[in-house]
Amino acid sequence: MKRTVKNVSFVILLLKSLLLLSQESAPRKVVVIDPGHGGKDTGAIGMNGIQEKDLVLKAAIGILKLNRDLEEPLDIYLTRYSDTLISLSDRTKLAIALKADLFVSLHCNYSDSPSAKGVEVYVADRPSKYQDYATWLAFQLQDNLSAKLGLESRGVKFADFQVLREVGGGCPAMLLELGFLSNRDEGNYYQTSESVRALALLLRESLFEGLNLGERAGQ
Repeated sequence: MKRTVKNVSFVILLLKSLLLLSQESAPRKVVVIDPGHGGKDTGAIGMNGIQEKDLVLKAAIGILKLNRDLEEPLDIYLTRYSDTLISLSDRTKLAIALKADLFVSLHCNYSDSPSAKGVEVYVADRPSKYQDYATWLAFQLQDNLSAKLGLESRGVKFADFQVLREVGGGCPAMLLELGFLSNRDEGNYYQTSESVRALALLLRESLFEGLNLGERAGQ
């Protein structure tokens, strides 16, 4: 029964997203943002009790709200809009069904070492026609997070994460680790609404700039 409910929720989300997409008068870049975890899957839990699932959802909704206020918004869709658990395969199916121009999965890190810190951006380690473009976007995003928010960079990395593997053949895909909730400084940084809003603003600007530059470069 639980599996049926999840499937029904995904179908409703997909139909709503496709309806919104079909109502657009002019084509715009489609971005699917995936707030990781959700529901009973909390993800990482910081020393101060902050939960990964909550932080990434706040950041994703922040991006969505900021995008709506702009004159030239992107078409942004989330894989979840509330504290629900969506399967990894359903998250990737949404991006494929919407023919997304970009897929970004948001996460936070955790380590047994409290000194571990910094942001990482992952792209799929399997060759595809989008791998070079996704890697370029990842480096641009990594540089912005470091230069504009002062977050330590741990580099762009390659991995065989399911969401990257399944989406990678259909559009550029990245998985962003926003920092270590096990690190006191980074955990405290994300406790304030101002910090989360600054993160959302930077991510929105980076995605917009990256997609526009890529389009002009013929990506």
